[in-house]
Amino acid sequence: MSGEIILETRGLTKEFKGFTAVSDVNLKVQRGTIHALIGPNGAGKTTVFNLVTKFLPPTAGSIHFKGEDITHEAPAVTARRGFVRSFQISATFPHLTVMENVRIGLQRKLGTEFHFWKSERSLDKLNDQAMALLESVDLASFADSVTADMPYGRKRALEIATTLALEPDMMLLDEPTQGMGHEDIERVVALIRKVSANRTVLMVEHNLSVVANLCDRITVLTRGSVLAEGTYDEVSKNPQVLAAYVGSDNINDAHH
Repeated sequence: MSGEIILETRGLTKEFKGFTAVSDVNLKVQRGTIHALIGPNGAGKTTVFNLVTKFLPPTAGSIHFKGEDITHEAPAVTARRGFVRSFQISATFPHLTVMENVRIGLQRKLGTEFHFWKSERSLDKLNDQAMALLESVDLASFADSVTADMPYGRKRALEIATTLALEPDMMLLDEPTQGMGHEDIERVVALIRKVSANRTVLMVEHNLSVVANLCDRITVLTRGSVLAEGTYDEVSKNPQVLAAYVGSDNINDAHH
C-alpha cells in the first residue's frame, strides 16, 4: 500500500444553531482501503458524511480529494472527479427493471443521461456492460425484475451496481447494511469486499461487527469528535470506545 491519502478533512466542523454536531474532525483515508466511520447514535457520523459528500456546507475546516481542495465545490463537479456517494443515484426509478436502472447508470457515465430519444440499438450496446455489472453483484437473475418488487437487501446491491456504473475511484456508502437481516448483511458485506478491489471505500456504519472483518481502518466518533482510530482490533479493545458504545442507546447490540 502506497499510503497515499486520497481523502482528507482538516478541522472539519459543523454547527447547527449553537449545537456543534461535528467538531474538528481530521480524517485521512488511504487510497485502496476500506475505511469505516463508526460510532453510537448521535455521534455525528452522518453529519461528517454529509459534509464530505457536499450535502452540507461546513462551518469551518476543509476537505481535500486527491490533493485538491473541494470544500466549496458543487457536488456534481466532485462526483465527476470519481468521488461518488452510493445513494446519489440509487434505484431512482422504482418502476423500471433492474437492468434498466443499471443501463441508466452507464448512460450517465457516457454523458448521455438526457438522450432518452436515442435509438434502442445504441442502448443495446450497454446491455452487455449492464449484465456484467449485474453479475458482479449477484443480480443477473433479477435483471428483468421490477426494482420496486425486489427484496430490500437486493435493492442495496442494485444501488452499489448503479454506483459502480460510474466507475468511481472512491465510493461512499451510507449505512449499507441498515435494516437488514443476518443473511442480507453477510451478502452485502461480501459484495462490498468484492467491489472494493482497486477502489477506495468510505462507509458509515453503526454496527461494529459489520466492520470487523471488512475494514482496513476504522475511525470512531462520539459526540461529533474522533474518539479513536485504528484497525478493528485496536479500536474494539479501546476502553473508551467500549464505554462510548455501552453508554449509548445501542441496546440492540447483542454483544454487550
